[in-house]
Amino acid sequence: MFKKIDRESSYSVKYDLRIDKFDTEDVIPLWVADMDLASPKCITDRLTNRASHPIYGYTIYPDEYYQSIQHWMKSRFDWHIDRDWIVPCYGVVPSINFAISAYTSEGDSIIVQTPLYPPFVSSIRHKHRVVLDNVLIYKDGKYSIDFDDFAIKAKEAKMFMLCSPHNPTSRAWDEDELEKIIDICIAEDVIILSDEIHSDIVYKKLHHSIGSFEKIQDRCIILNAPSKTFNIAGLNTSYAIIPNRRKRKIYILEQDKSGITNGNPFGIEAIIGAYREGHIWLDNLKLHLQSNIDYVNKTLITNNIPIKSLTTEATFLMWLDCRDMKLSQQEIVEFFVYKARLGLNDGKSFGEAGDGFMRLNIGTSKEILEEAMDRLCKAYEELS
Repeated sequence: MFKKIDRESSYSVKYDLRIDKFDTEDVIPLWVADMDLASPKCITDRLTNRASHPIYGYTIYPDEYYQSIQHWMKSRFDWHIDRDWIVPCYGVVPSINFAISAYTSEGDSIIVQTPLYPPFVSSIRHKHRVVLDNVLIYKDGKYSIDFDDFAIKAKEAKMFMLCSPHNPTSRAWDEDELEKIIDICIAEDVIILSDEIHSDIVYKKLHHSIGSFEKIQDRCIILNAPSKTFNIAGLNTSYAIIPNRRKRKIYILEQDKSGITNGNPFGIEAIIGAYREGHIWLDNLKLHLQSNIDYVNKTLITNNIPIKSLTTEATFLMWLDCRDMKLSQQEIVEFFVYKARLGLNDGKSFGEAGDGFMRLNIGTSKEILEEAMDRLCKAYEELS
């Protein structure tokens, strides 16, 4: 079902920027978080049908757009959201920047949890806010939250930027962890901005949206999109869920300043198709991704490669602990690029807490992944 597809010369960031990213094109690109897998037919059919109409002018968000998001949240997460809560957006990263401007001022402090998707920290700094790093605790191959430190930092913070599920560690936060976060943020009057773009791809656990906890609804903003799930990041269509009317109005005013107010006709068609008809495809995708995760884990163990794969609770991104290789971070990166000829994400790009780690994108075909693991095994044999 999920076959190898040639992405060369398709203006793909992942493939066509290899030489810029790695100084060589001789790598299998397993870095930027999109997949090498075809989007479902329910999306391509709608895009093809829309493309057959030869005018692509300014586009509104129709009722079906809002209804599809409501349907998805209810059917996948048992969370009823009001239509009024939904704010159409261009993308999650721009929305992060709008939210920072909307709810904080220059000099305000914002909590993050590293290792972390880089635009969180860079957006805070670009907006001249202060980063408060509640570094995640790494113990026995699993990450957890340092709640004592979080409570201290919340006393001086205006906002907490939650990544749920977490990128790059792939943690799907437990309900009790979110409850603790919520209680601290309520006590200290901290706004929660939650990036939940990976929420559809959770394996053996359940995703709990921070917005589904009623007691925090007046002080939270949830950002989401079908882009990771259905591999349509290039269509630039996302949305915010903001239950509080006043906070919603403030966000919309800030977003409007950017001039990004029109809908993308293809993005709108894609989200409707995905959220109305994509359930079975997604269930099959998760089986494929879990199989890829299992394959990587088996390969590392069988070949005695001293790289530990953390339990991947969510996302199609595996966080690899390479510290037992006894190499510096630069040497680890060079091993993957020049010896194994694999293009992964450098763990330190996610913060100092990523030193000794690499991020592997397994959202690809089994054929490509098998070739990648063969290269890794041969490179390690030569290193040994």
